Amino acid sequence: MTRPAPAPTTTVPDGSAAAPVPAPSGRRRRRRTGARWRRVISPLVLVLGWELASRAGLLAPEKLSAPSEVLRTGWRLAVDGILWTHLTDSLTRAAIGLAIGGTLGVLLGAVAGLLRIGDDLVDPPVQMARMLPHLGLVPLLIIWVGIGESLKITLVCLGAFFPIYFNMYAGIRDIDVRLVEAARTCGLNAIQRIRHVILPGALPALFLGLRLAIGAAWLSLVVGEQVNAQTGIGFLMMEAREFSQTDVVVLGLLIYALLGLLSDVALRMLERRALTWRTGVHVQAS
Repeated sequence: MTRPAPAPTTTVPDGSAAAPVPAPSGRRRRRRTGARWRRVISPLVLVLGWELASRAGLLAPEKLSAPSEVLRTGWRLAVDGILWTHLTDSLTRAAIGLAIGGTLGVLLGAVAGLLRIGDDLVDPPVQMARMLPHLGLVPLLIIWVGIGESLKITLVCLGAFFPIYFNMYAGIRDIDVRLVEAARTCGLNAIQRIRHVILPGALPALFLGLRLAIGAAWLSLVVGEQVNAQTGIGFLMMEAREFSQTDVVVLGLLIYALLGLLSDVALRMLERRALTWRTGVHVQAS
């Protein structure tokens, strides 16, 4: 069995071996670039197989349109301006619902995590409510808030609230108590301990909650825009379904997926900037 070659070393003047020389930065960059391209191969193969199956007649257009046809439809709707109108309305609903649900999740999660009385009063009803599938509340929400914009924003708000609340709560409760005691020993008062120790310590969990909340918000919006909506990507898909326009339906699904992906990427970038102090495990490119 051939033993792996040892890492290159440098020799200091006294003859002893120094620490292994790290790989040049250019080589690491090429490895990372290669790894990123490898992750693109399987989706491209999948789309190519889908296109070939459609052109060969294995996939009927009324069941599933070809990717090229979906792209042509997207370009036509974008040039006509129809796509931007629906997209703007969907983004507005998602932003309002995320803002309301996220703010409530952060505030109530902080109250339940920081205060004993908050834990006793806030956490039990939230734990009970999370057992209810919020999309199953649509009939009741229609009675409460009607079938207008309020219903769609309420669904997004509910979808975003629970991930942010539970991650904020867990982030605060999981902070090492020795850090808090050390801050107390250093003379920090309660407000300063919250500002300099507890909230920074809870940020990683909060960012995880935000990423989960964005996914839940888009899922809620898909359902909300299919209930008596006049605009939005969900409405566009429902209208296309009535005329068996599978290209428009697939286009709507791709737009939802793209919005979710872009949201996640933006949040990851924000997380890296906000949590520069955090170190983690990095997977080495092979």
